[in-house]
Amino acid sequence: MSNDHDEPVKDNSENAFQDQMAGQATEETMEAYNREKQDIEDPKDTTDDEIQELKATIQELKDKHLRLLAEFDNYKKRTMRERLDLLNTASKEAMVNLLPVLDDFDRAKKNADDPSMDEAFSEGVTMVYNRLNQVLQSMGLKSMESTGQAFDPEWHEAITEIPSPDASMKGKVIDTIEKGYTLHDKIIRHAKVVVGN
Repeated sequence: MSNDHDEPVKDNSENAFQDQMAGQATEETMEAYNREKQDIEDPKDTTDDEIQELKATIQELKDKHLRLLAEFDNYKKRTMRERLDLLNTASKEAMVNLLPVLDDFDRAKKNADDPSMDEAFSEGVTMVYNRLNQVLQSMGLKSMESTGQAFDPEWHEAITEIPSPDASMKGKVIDTIEKGYTLHDKIIRHAKVVVGN
């Protein structure tokens, strides 16, 4: 029976020892935590040089952060602008290929509107002509008005110069040989014109 009593006493002493060790570990951990906390909260140990160095580091990090934000904002704006430009000019090649067809249509209509000519536009062809112009305009295509305007080398390509019929037409476009066109306000073809001198 004495053997039965010895074992529980031994178990209790082991448990007590483990509890004591755990308590010491907890106390040591708490002491270390409190020391670190005091070092952080109590800046007495920190020198003025260290404080100035930390302030400089903080300012440098703020500056880097602001620069990165500005760069990212500029990147977003640039990509949005490029995307819009791409969408606006995506149809440029197709439009440029359609311009000779429009020129032919305009010449045919001009001949049909001339009373001295026998040709006439049928009502169906007139509807197709008008519909084609509406569709292309809705896609951003605009024809330039050149005749009677002052000659501008950025908009016009001078084919020839002729003596102007009167002084008011000097330096102005007297006749348009081939219409110029813009697509979303960007020139895709310059107007070919005759200029008065």
